[in-house]
Amino acid sequence: MRFHEFYIGQVFKTKSLKLTKEDITRFAREFDPQYMHLDEEKALQGRFNGIIASGIQTLAVSFKLWVETGSYGDEVIAGTAMNNIKFIKPVYPGDELYTIVEVIGVKEMRNGTGLVTVLLSTFNNKEEQVFEGDLSVLVKQ
Repeated sequence: MRFHEFYIGQVFKTKSLKLTKEDITRFAREFDPQYMHLDEEKALQGRFNGIIASGIQTLAVSFKLWVETGSYGDEVIAGTAMNNIKFIKPVYPGDELYTIVEVIGVKEMRNGTGLVTVLLSTFNNKEEQVFEGDLSVLVKQ
């Protein structure tokens, strides 16, 4: 979509993605090697009662699901900011995530571009919100 096709209040819903224990530990080994993502025994003794996904992985999955809707298409130029990031609830192996995306800002820029800001709100298969964050992207007009 081009910049002028986005409007405040517009809402999109992504497909869902199920995270397995293997997905969680593979991501954690490379990007967030903390015990609550890797060590099942120690994680069982912690506050989450088992392995959980990294918040960074939840953010990445939320972004992936949004991008895969194809809404930006080839009109996207670059991301410019992520703000108000909140990891609301832990994500466990077997959780299936989907994201509701709401356009919360549109600003015309120079050089034939516009800035689109969306609120990503990610939920698990129990309809519990697990993540929230704003994302701003530069898009062709």
